[in-house]
Amino acid sequence: MVVYAEEAGLETLRRQGFEADAIHPAIERREDDTWKARTPIGALRRSVAMYSDRARYEVTDLQEAVRKWQPDAIALDNNCWGAAAAAQASGLPWAQIATFLLPLTTRDAPPFGLGLKPPTNWVGRLRDDILRQSAVPLFDISLPPINKLRRGLGIPRVKHVPDLYMTAPLILSYTAEPLEYPRTQLPASVRMVGPSSWDPAADEAEPEWLAAIERPIVLVTVSTVFQDDAKLIQTALDALADEPYDVVVTTASTDPDTFRAPPNAHLHRFVPHSLVLRRSVCVVSHGGMGITQKSLLAGVPVCIVPFGRDQLEVARRVQIAGAGTRLPAGRLNARRLRDAVREAVTKKAAAEEVATRLRSAGGADRAATELEGLLVGPMAGRADISPSDH
Repeated sequence: MVVYAEEAGLETLRRQGFEADAIHPAIERREDDTWKARTPIGALRRSVAMYSDRARYEVTDLQEAVRKWQPDAIALDNNCWGAAAAAQASGLPWAQIATFLLPLTTRDAPPFGLGLKPPTNWVGRLRDDILRQSAVPLFDISLPPINKLRRGLGIPRVKHVPDLYMTAPLILSYTAEPLEYPRTQLPASVRMVGPSSWDPAADEAEPEWLAAIERPIVLVTVSTVFQDDAKLIQTALDALADEPYDVVVTTASTDPDTFRAPPNAHLHRFVPHSLVLRRSVCVVSHGGMGITQKSLLAGVPVCIVPFGRDQLEVARRVQIAGAGTRLPAGRLNARRLRDAVREAVTKKAAAEEVATRLRSAGGADRAATELEGLLVGPMAGRADISPSDH
């Protein structure tokens, strides 16, 4: 197996025994600027523009990788629209891997992206129908360059942006119910395999400062992709200063020294979350799929303060599943966050039930089996439904 990834992840992959190579540097240079948006719709449009800008570099990147390694099959992140086009044009068996929620637009759930509650009556269903007809085309302004790229590779155009996430014969979605809504119209190419439990730090010993903590822990973490969410950290420090917990904070891109830390706080840029989750009673985060599913797999309830991107959806799904609480970033203050954490801590049983259901989807073993099927089964051909049907 050969893995192409961002430069920062190569050493970790190689230590795990993988052959690893860097993606084109221009792909990394096109940074995520969704944090600049003023509205959820604006953030989604910025996200679409980013993936569109990266696409042309991904095409040549994947083509060169295929020439170099002569693979039997290709599996790629479904946010890589250019790489997907090149994979489809290559004639090789290929799959798209979704580590985020799929932007499904089926009629049995709300339109993706805004974190809406599922409808319970005709008014809600009417709301969803109107949004499907009006919101999806807003993102299609970014499609012309992608469709031009696809035509140049000799493959069909797509009608809507959500189609780009599901063009492969096999779509591996690394989540499952109850974080994914029950679907009666799920595309036949989609396999819900549940979250991956792979963790390079799983066998590491606890650092001394962590081992010395005697009280229950609340883990606070923010996005590793900058989105101006540092205020969540300071608010959490203020909110939990007098609570009966130690607060472990990973600050990611922000210097820990910029925060006012109470005596019960431990601030670090990075700590393997799996080491902290073993003793955590709650996780406070922005609602990225990685930390959310890792927390729930550990049976730890979450308190999500979504700032943008897919986080609005993740927060709503967790709330609907009963495994945590949701506090919109626009309403964030110390009192509300403290109340939300207190409520989340009471949802331990629901978080453990969600963990059981997520694991039952199969995880890495199921994903590997599905990928191996590409090499011997009917999926080696083209997808059995067109993208416009997704």
